[in-house]
Amino acid sequence: METQKEALRRIISTLANKNKELHNFLETVDNTLTGLQEESCKVTSDLEAELEQLHSALNEKGEELRDAIKEERHRKEAELQKQLTEGKFALLSCEELLEFANETLTITTEEEFLKAAKQIKERVTMAPAFRLTTRPAVSGNMAKFTVDFSPEREGLQRLHFLPVPKPPEIDISGCIIGDNNITVAWRPAGDGDGDSVSGPIKCFDLEYQKTNHDSSLKAAGEGCWEKICDITESQFTISGLKFDSRFVVIRVRAKNKMAAGEFSDSVTLETRAYNFGFEASTAHAELKVHGDTVTWEPQGVKGHDPRLRVKETKSSSRCATPSPNKTAGSRAGRDRFAGESYTVLGDQEMTEGCHYWELRPLADWKSFSVGVAYQASLGRFDQLGKSAGSWCLHASQWLQTSLAAKHNNRAKALEWPLPQRIGIYCNYDNGDLSFIDVDRLRLLHSFKTKFSQPLVPAFTVWCGGITIATGLQVPSFMGNFLSTNRSLSDLSQ
Repeated sequence: METQKEALRRIISTLANKNKELHNFLETVDNTLTGLQEESCKVTSDLEAELEQLHSALNEKGEELRDAIKEERHRKEAELQKQLTEGKFALLSCEELLEFANETLTITTEEEFLKAAKQIKERVTMAPAFRLTTRPAVSGNMAKFTVDFSPEREGLQRLHFLPVPKPPEIDISGCIIGDNNITVAWRPAGDGDGDSVSGPIKCFDLEYQKTNHDSSLKAAGEGCWEKICDITESQFTISGLKFDSRFVVIRVRAKNKMAAGEFSDSVTLETRAYNFGFEASTAHAELKVHGDTVTWEPQGVKGHDPRLRVKETKSSSRCATPSPNKTAGSRAGRDRFAGESYTVLGDQEMTEGCHYWELRPLADWKSFSVGVAYQASLGRFDQLGKSAGSWCLHASQWLQTSLAAKHNNRAKALEWPLPQRIGIYCNYDNGDLSFIDVDRLRLLHSFKTKFSQPLVPAFTVWCGGITIATGLQVPSFMGNFLSTNRSLSDLSQ
């Protein structure tokens, strides 16, 4: 019976995997179909726009040629009209003189004949007909304006769709991962293998996707691709990433004036970083955990804030600021820390390697501590830095400003302004724990020890709140501090 059940379970597991694979396949086909329809509409619209531009250019050139012909015609018409007018006037003058000469031949008196002949001679000398050229000033030939569109017509007849650019090749050796940035480099595909030239590449599109699989095929159905479009260079740096997955899959495609080619083969890059969150079940009952932020806002308690401070009653025997009121049962199961240990732990252990994360206090903060601890070393009422298994940096601007490194109930005051962005570096193997003022790039303090148990990030918040940034690689600037384990007050610089 059990053997048959186990066989059935394997069949069910196989069917479940196939079912998931089919779902991913159908989703991919559906997305491809939608993309095909959208792309078809786009290229049709682009074609219409190109044809409209071609038609507009042809009309514009036609108007230019028509204007040139019209201008030449008007010029020649004016010249010929001028000649026509002058010729008609000369003809009329010539006919009048000819008629007068014929009449002169009929004169019988010698004196009158000589007088008339003299007038004819003078008039002939000044006659327009003898000063007017009898050749047209311009030619009626307009052959120089003949246009031969046969090359253009043949070019249009040879018109074909612009070839799709070939996929680029990602240069893995040129891909650099550091400081939570990924620089991707690629080589455009050449056109020297006999295929049609795709024209000059205008730009590139880059897409990347986070995944926990080292295979791009398995990662295909995990989520949407992040897109970066219209990159003009053959490399690009994706900056400000949070490495909250094991890998990032990257692909690139080329685009010419109108067409986008297929994507390159996907490249999977490992993005190793320390990624953790607050373990809400360990938080003190008065702390509120929201994603990467933890806050504590005292309600109904006077004395925690100068604006709310009133005179303490005589029955109070405490000399320090009283703790917030405890509400019994306000958070069932949240009894990991109690009393004045307003602590919350991280949810990922450190057992080897190098780790880095950052902390920012919120605007209204009063006091906080950040560090690491052995889980078992912290009791319900223990505060960070007061046990042998916890190390922390404590900052306060309550009553007076202070910054101190704490461990095993010992504190070392640090002479440095309160930082607004603290980097925490832990090298478990070497026993290094360093705190950095990231904005000023200065080492605040460095502990040197030997860790013997799994560590977790640990935080204490008293009034106000903090937010953390995780999924970070060890930044390059840490190289400036790794050679020393001295605190800031011991540095000569």
